[in-house]
Amino acid sequence: MFSKQEALDPYIDLLKILLPELLITHFDLTGHQTEGDLLHLDFEEKPDIPKEFSSKLVIAHGFHKEITIQDFPVRGKKVFLHIKRRRWLGKQDKEVVQRDWNLVAQGTRMTTEFAAFLKGLSQY
Repeated sequence: MFSKQEALDPYIDLLKILLPELLITHFDLTGHQTEGDLLHLDFEEKPDIPKEFSSKLVIAHGFHKEITIQDFPVRGKKVFLHIKRRRWLGKQDKEVVQRDWNLVAQGTRMTTEFAAFLKGLSQY
């Protein structure tokens, strides 16, 4: 008998092919909706304390405002990633900190990978 996590591993491997690996590694897929030719995927940053804050005592302190970015189309559907990033609070200094994610290509609402792909297409 497989554990729940072992049963999910094939799906996680598939998601790593379809989506930015950063999302699958550091975020949990919390939901999805299909509306006509649109696919919406909801992600929340995992509650694991970031390594960069291991020297500080921090606790999870809610989420930033959700961001929505567009990614590569999948099977003719436009893909929108709805991402909620965590905030962390330093217990001693009460400073709010967060990971420095580079998810969105500057000046766009697309993933950096998708923006690079479109930029490459425009050169032909």
